Amino acid sequence: MQHSFFARNPSVLVFVSLLALFTLGVTLLSEGMGADVISTSMIKTLGKTLCLCLVAIAMDLVWGYTGILSLGHFAFFGLGGYMIGMWLMYERTRDAVLASLSQATLPPTPTEVQNAIAHQIFGVVGGDSFPLIWAFADSLTLQLFLVVAVPGLLALVFGWLAFRSRVTGVYLSILTQAMTLALALYLFQNDSGLRGNNGLSGLQNLPGMTGVPQSLVSIWFLWGSALALGLGYMVAAWVVGGKFGSVLRGIRDNEARVRFLGYSVEGYKLVVFTGTACVAGIAGALYYPQAGIINPAEMAPIASIYLAVWVAIGGRGRLYGAVIGAALVSILSSWFTGGQAPDIDLGLFTIQWVDWWQVVLGLGFVLVTLFAPNGAGGLFDLITRRRVARAKQNSGEKRP
Repeated sequence: MQHSFFARNPSVLVFVSLLALFTLGVTLLSEGMGADVISTSMIKTLGKTLCLCLVAIAMDLVWGYTGILSLGHFAFFGLGGYMIGMWLMYERTRDAVLASLSQATLPPTPTEVQNAIAHQIFGVVGGDSFPLIWAFADSLTLQLFLVVAVPGLLALVFGWLAFRSRVTGVYLSILTQAMTLALALYLFQNDSGLRGNNGLSGLQNLPGMTGVPQSLVSIWFLWGSALALGLGYMVAAWVVGGKFGSVLRGIRDNEARVRFLGYSVEGYKLVVFTGTACVAGIAGALYYPQAGIINPAEMAPIASIYLAVWVAIGGRGRLYGAVIGAALVSILSSWFTGGQAPDIDLGLFTIQWVDWWQVVLGLGFVLVTLFAPNGAGGLFDLITRRRVARAKQNSGEKRP
């Protein structure tokens, strides 16, 4: 007898149900829906947190299930943000330019409009024309395709070169970190075509919707982020719950034995590395319009290290653990760095959490690694095992 996907994976149904209830509750209490209990800034924080949970799931697939400690997945996250940011900035600037040129005596030509848009966008870095990479910036459909294609292509090329050479372990981690650093340093240059250190800004303003308040736009992005997270969680659970997932775990535990059994280890690694890069790109495309700005600093190697820390704290090898870790750290980070946590006066000096938060995060990572290697998700496993053991004991006592 075949069971449905949710019957075979009850935790997925629980997760999706909780996510739906969370989204509905936040929506009803939001400023955009009239209740005004949760502010618009908090709605954006929660929406961004859902995006971080999605990229954490991608990281868990590649590290927790396959054993590849990638320190470059946040670069794919940032590339997704850049791809959608190009369209948002182009269209927003285009609307402003058309409004300005409409007051001219003679109607502007298409060339004049394009030149004016390019000057507005690239004047800050001394440019006055569109680089080649902006060729499709006026097409939402193509830029959405590039959100997936650009991170996926970079991961495909990098993964093919690395995996065919059978680079593993810490050496592969160093290579992924080097890739991220090289990409960030390139984007810092003014002639990179993406405005250098200035990055892309004003992404929170949707083109053609200037009359729509941010309180409502934030709800739309919350819905989109929740939908992406729910679908991403289900797909990830389906992947790890089948034969493909068993092979991934085998590669993580004993790569040589899996290769001896006849499986294409490099092929499996390449598929999961490229697929999770695409997922990270989608998460970034939803995150940065809520953040409002993206610049190369977002793609620094430290960001990918943070991503690994989130997964470790939540519990790698557990999809819900990745979500718990990302959500916990994101919410606490917003609380500590947003000035909401009270400073602690110790007499000789005062602990200001804006400066000490990263110390606390690092200390938490060390403690989890030493004393709770299964992370926060391991607590759920412990509770579940105790319930199962108790149920078996009770059923045994009832037998004659």
